[in-house]
Amino acid sequence: MNSSVMETSTPLVHEVRVSQAALEVRLDDGRVLSVPLAWYPRLAHGSTRERRQWRIIGGGIGMHWPALDEDISVAGLLAGLPSGESATSLKRWLAGRPPNRALQRTSRPKRKAKSRKPSRAARR
Repeated sequence: MNSSVMETSTPLVHEVRVSQAALEVRLDDGRVLSVPLAWYPRLAHGSTRERRQWRIIGGGIGMHWPALDEDISVAGLLAGLPSGESATSLKRWLAGRPPNRALQRTSRPKRKAKSRKPSRAARR
């Protein structure tokens, strides 16, 4: 029996976007991979600015976020692998970070705006 040999190569990173909910990676072969941001806790805890500051590593086989000390490979994304960081390691990393003011602001309950109309007692 003859078998054909298929040459395979890992596609390379072309573009990266990180939203509040997902990591989206556009590959040079046209595919777009989107995974939940919760898969990568360091990205999830990063500020918008930190998430925007990424660079291609290994000629396109992965991405690196310097401010978050996070590396993600295309191979890992294609295999559906979330971060392999332990809870202990993440906790230690979080303890060394300054508080994320943007996350604190969004977690506070909104105050009700004071009404500009006079109360019933004041109108009498």
